[in-house]
Amino acid sequence: MTERRSRRGPGEPRARPRARRLRRILLTAALDPVLSRPGYWLATGAALGWALALGRGRLRREDGLIVADRLPRWAFGRGGTTIGGVFLTSRDVGPEVLAHEAVHREQWRRFGLAFVPLYLAAGRDPLTNRFEIEAGLVRGGYLPAAPARDATTAGGTPSRASGRT
Repeated sequence: MTERRSRRGPGEPRARPRARRLRRILLTAALDPVLSRPGYWLATGAALGWALALGRGRLRREDGLIVADRLPRWAFGRGGTTIGGVFLTSRDVGPEVLAHEAVHREQWRRFGLAFVPLYLAAGRDPLTNRFEIEAGLVRGGYLPAAPARDATTAGGTPSRASGRT
């Protein structure tokens, strides 16, 4: 049996740390606001153009997020979609959903147009998609809110050690 010989010299670093270092440099460059912000603004402009082209929506601003509601349901995915700084939806939504969508807006600001392939690579299932988890599954309506816990539901029956029955 022959031994496999390493092609690197005795003092030469291994390829894996070099590849990790290169990946870190590329990610840092891609996330630099100089590169990501133009993508964010392009996506925001495209979403505004889409909302205006549909002509049936209403535009308003909510905590830094542009909300285009009353749009036709076929115009976007799920209950609504945030593209850049614009949330496209067919219905009037509450503060919880808007807080969820505001996180997606920040994700667009952080990643720019790279957010599209990153989001798709994270998967279609919102329960395992890292971007949906970061935005909050309960706030986004993907999971039911946990019921409020009081003394009777939190620990079952009152403690006998306290003298109460």
